[in-house]
Amino acid sequence: MKVTNTRRFALLLAARDSEYVKKVYGGYFNVFVAAFGEEGESWDLFRVVDGEFPEMDELDNYDGFVVSGSPYDAYGNDHWILKLCFLLQTLDSMGKKVLGICFGHQVLCRALGGKVGKAYTGWDIGLRKVRIVDDFFRCSYFDKEKGEIPPPSDLSIIECHQDEVWEVPSCAQVIAVSDKTGVEMFAIGDRILGIQGHPEYTKDILFHLIDRLLNNDCIERGFAEEAKFALEMAEPDRKSWERICRNFLKGRI
Repeated sequence: MKVTNTRRFALLLAARDSEYVKKVYGGYFNVFVAAFGEEGESWDLFRVVDGEFPEMDELDNYDGFVVSGSPYDAYGNDHWILKLCFLLQTLDSMGKKVLGICFGHQVLCRALGGKVGKAYTGWDIGLRKVRIVDDFFRCSYFDKEKGEIPPPSDLSIIECHQDEVWEVPSCAQVIAVSDKTGVEMFAIGDRILGIQGHPEYTKDILFHLIDRLLNNDCIERGFAEEAKFALEMAEPDRKSWERICRNFLKGRI
């Protein structure tokens, strides 16, 4: 979806499209736009993982930015990761809205002064119940004019990560936690939002990702089967997560 208008957003894609996602969805860009985009918006794709970045003199033309997940470590020193950190620092200084998802959540934290590393409790794959601990935040990210009601404080989200935020930036606030991860969400005012889980993922995307991780010997078979079974038994609260992300990006708070 790319419709010309006044609102303009950019996806900073930190992962390469899997064959499955390309075949079924046409690429991760379409997955993100379907989840967070609305009619009358323009969305641009920058494959930062391949060194494709927006020009610095173009940044002010965007209303918001989304940083995707990635198989890379947010604490790594690959050139593109360091360049991404600099870009995120620049966007922060400009007061731009930035939404970080999984790796994006972690690298955003790193760029702004926090600490990230390997998760102390190992892989988290599947559905995770996340508790939003800030009631003001929970009640803010809904649109009264559309008759929306605040989501419940406990929301299920798809997770797939083995790294995590250890310490948020000094100016940040922890917004949500889980029994597995101490920082499921963090925010800086109304312009920076990090989410450890994947609000954009569908269950089929995670099923195929689990198979890839298993085939690459990243996880054990028993763990993979357990994650798949649990995924079949419940559903993520995708609509609530999409609403939170859309309302954040569009400034409807």
